[in-house]
This record gives sequence, C-alpha cells and structure tokens, in this order.
Amino acid sequence: MSTKVVVLASLVVLNLGLMLFGAGKGGEQQCQAEVCVGLVFDVGGLGDKSFNDAAHRGLVKAEKDLGIGFRYVEPGDGSDRESALRQLASQGADLVIGVGFIFSDDIRKLATEFPDTKFACIDYSAAPGEVLPPNLAGLRFREHEGSFLVGAIAGLKTETSAVGFVGGMDIPLIHKFEAGYRAGVKEVCPSCQVLSTYAGTEPKAFSDPIAGKELSLAQYAKGADVIFHASGKTGTGVFNAAKSQGKWAIGVDSDQFHEMPCCVLTSMIKKVDVAVFNAVEDIVKKRFEGGVQEFGLEAGGVDFVLDQNNRDRLPPEMLKKIDSLRAEVV
Repeated sequence: MSTKVVVLASLVVLNLGLMLFGAGKGGEQQCQAEVCVGLVFDVGGLGDKSFNDAAHRGLVKAEKDLGIGFRYVEPGDGSDRESALRQLASQGADLVIGVGFIFSDDIRKLATEFPDTKFACIDYSAAPGEVLPPNLAGLRFREHEGSFLVGAIAGLKTETSAVGFVGGMDIPLIHKFEAGYRAGVKEVCPSCQVLSTYAGTEPKAFSDPIAGKELSLAQYAKGADVIFHASGKTGTGVFNAAKSQGKWAIGVDSDQFHEMPCCVLTSMIKKVDVAVFNAVEDIVKKRFEGGVQEFGLEAGGVDFVLDQNNRDRLPPEMLKKIDSLRAEVV
C-alpha cells in the first residue's frame, strides 16, 4: 500500500473519530463513570429548542442526579446515524439512545448485533405485532392526545374560524400530531377550517425555517390566526411568520415561549427528557426491560404549557373546558 493511501486512510479514521467524539461531551476522552450512555441526535441536532434539546435535558439531569457519564453525536443529515450508533456501542456504552423514528431500523439491527448492550429509541416505529429484542426499548408517545388539547385551545382562541398546522416531514408520526389537533379544533369549533401543509418528504424537512415561514405566511394569508407546528427547527420560521403578521403560533415538544414571546400561545410538550431520564435510571438501577413503552396524557408523557408566561392568554373559561376534555381523553 502506498504512503499516500495510508495517510488518506488515517485521515478518514481521524475525521470519523472527530465527528463522533468532537460533537460529544468530553471530547476524545473515554467515559470514566460507572454507567456510560451514548446518544445520537435526530436531524436538526442540539440547539433545535425542541425535540433534540429535550433529549439532552434528560441526559444532563441523569448526569446530575444519577452520576452517569454520557457522549452524544450529531450525525449531520442523518445518513451516518448507523455508524454513529455502532461506534458508541462498540466503545462499551451501557445504553445507546437514538433520538427519532428514523433510527428504528438501524437500532433494531444493532440491538441484535450487540446483545450485551442496551438500546433505546425515541419514537420507535414498530411494525404491527413486532416483538423487540430484549435489549431494546421503544419509547413512544401519544402525540395525538396532547395535540388534541392544543387543537381545542386553537379552536377556542381563533377569531377567524380558521387555524393552521405546519408539519415537518410528511410521515405517519407527524400525521398523529395533525389528527389530534384537527380533532381538538373540531370538538370545540365544528365550523372551523383547519389548513394543513408539510415542509417536505425528507428528514431535512425538520430543519428548514425558510420553508416554515413561507408555509405559515400562506396559511395566515388564507385567514388562519393560530398555527400549530410539529416540525422541529422548521418551526423557527413559523414563529417568525407569526410575529410578522401579529398572529398566534403553538410550539411543540418543548416549551417554546422564549423563541417568540410575542406570539407563542402555548406549546404541546412531549416529555422526551423524562423518557430519556427514565431509560437511564432503569440502567442504573438494573431494571431495564425491552419492549414498547408509551407515554400519554394519563402518564404525564404529553401535555401543554400553562405557566406565568402564557396564563393571561388562556382565560379561565377556556382552561375549564380544556380540563374537562383532558379528563375525557384519559
């Protein structure tokens, strides 16, 4: 083998290592804690103020409360997610977490290849009747239940009898958000129109603020005065459109009030941080169990934000109605 080939091969290995460790907490150093967790983010990565950031909060809390060590990886456009998961598993992580449905096939394959490593996947996409390997936990949410409540809020808040929904990638998971939202709107406002658009059919649809703004402006122009987004970082564009038009927007996954204080009515929170923390705690306390786990309204896995920042935007009579609907859903 020529010297040039050796050098090029070495650079490829070095760059892969920097991708895997440079993006993670602690640089190239090996995890020194008794329990080590590896996590690979979804498209959009850390700093999306939504889905990925919620997962990171769960890791940070686990580090503080449980004394674990962790690494995380941001796999670019997601095409290298399998190699990132594999690297973390091969380095001896006690638990490897994939954040997002897009990891489902890869993480199931790796759970079979690494039977002594525990795996967890947020929003795991299970086929009907599928039995997961005993070392794989599929952490799923009843997004439609939380979306139902914010749909009812939108239906009670609208003054134009038109509201909107902006989805990220056009897939069944995001359809759950839309379906719940539509049902909530129609429950309180049967005559209301629900406008709906998606940012695309590829994973990048979750990280396209420009498309988010264009889609939202089109819906506001058609009369919508409240828009709920389920689109990751694309939602930044939704908030910018709401500000420019003086309309309302509803955030998703995390409390997104501070993204646009003028215009965020509430957020449908999906407690990914709690699911991540619980999975890590199960490892620490040696009680990990594989299989699909679901988190809905009853278990506190989904909800909407109500605090001092937005309480004045949600009047008491509205909240009374929402509480009644919550009880019916549960």
